[in-house]
Amino acid sequence: MKLIIKNSDRIGALSSGLCMLHCLATPFLFLSQSSLIFISIDFTLTWFLLNYIFLLISFIAIYYSVKNSANKFIKILLYLFWALLSALIIFESLEIFSISEAATYFSASSLICLHIYNLRYCRCDNEDCCTS
Repeated sequence: MKLIIKNSDRIGALSSGLCMLHCLATPFLFLSQSSLIFISIDFTLTWFLLNYIFLLISFIAIYYSVKNSANKFIKILLYLFWALLSALIIFESLEIFSISEAATYFSASSLICLHIYNLRYCRCDNEDCCTS
């Protein structure tokens, strides 16, 4: 657990990046398999569940990043963009409505940038840090 707490921004940026790659690869993967009569249910379910695994990992990373951040604005933005990305993924998977994939990529990219920014400029790893 200490490893997750200490590296929460790195884990968050990696998780958001993998999520974005997952979203980019999905159409190509299923188009390349269109010549098959069927796609394995197990494979489709596993690929679908990756969305939620990335969201869970990302939430845990944000939770610990926020606890160690000195910048309130970054804390708010991390949760805001996570909520936006989550809503976009949930709405699309439940087919409530579909928004351009650009919104998903923007949310994931924003999370990556916020984690990197927090790691470099806002990280507070000890009690001597001034949290404003």
